[in-house]
Amino acid sequence: MRVLLVDDDARFAGALETALRQRGYDVVRAPTAADALRAVPDRGVDIVLLDLGLPDRDGIDVCRELRRRGDLPIIAVTARGEERERVLGLRSGADDYVVKPFGMAELQARMEAVLRRSSRPSTVPEPVCVGPLVVDAHARRVTVAGREVTLTRKEFDLLTALARQPGGAVTRDQLLAEVWHTTWAGSGRTVEVHVASLRAKLGDPGLVQTVRGVGYRLRTALTG
Repeated sequence: MRVLLVDDDARFAGALETALRQRGYDVVRAPTAADALRAVPDRGVDIVLLDLGLPDRDGIDVCRELRRRGDLPIIAVTARGEERERVLGLRSGADDYVVKPFGMAELQARMEAVLRRSSRPSTVPEPVCVGPLVVDAHARRVTVAGREVTLTRKEFDLLTALARQPGGAVTRDQLLAEVWHTTWAGSGRTVEVHVASLRAKLGDPGLVQTVRGVGYRLRTALTG
């Protein structure tokens, strides 16, 4: 996985590059907007981490230009934390927005969530069947043993995130990043509350299993 890291702060970019490489990513550095725009077609990058405070051009403009060129996943990584700036960044084409300083667990969770969304096929996805549970992401419909279950938007998104890898553990950080677009530690209780509500509505609490110290998974015949 090749990451284009666009940031003119050599100290910050160097530390972030090291952390990314330790996690198995290939990193291409671009200290200016011009370098970034040249690197995209030349270096075959998979995702862009874009600082909005660049020396030669505003990062918002760079984001818009990258978005005009295609659907390359973009995460704005910046010190601009005001709500107005976050909204502007997202409206300019960024897929997500991370405010400095941040932890690597947060950044990686957001990168994984953005990459999953960008890799979804353009064709209509097939419903996911896990025992008696059927999750139809296209129709946003859930049934258990033929009985339709009415879920809130967040409950459905949470179930869909788990259904993409039935039997596999999905961490709380991943769920927070994908469903709530945050990894603030204080949001952990939000996941627990929604899981409890989801279990009650599905009618089988064991369908959504707790993986202690990690997160949650959907029960399959193999997980028991």
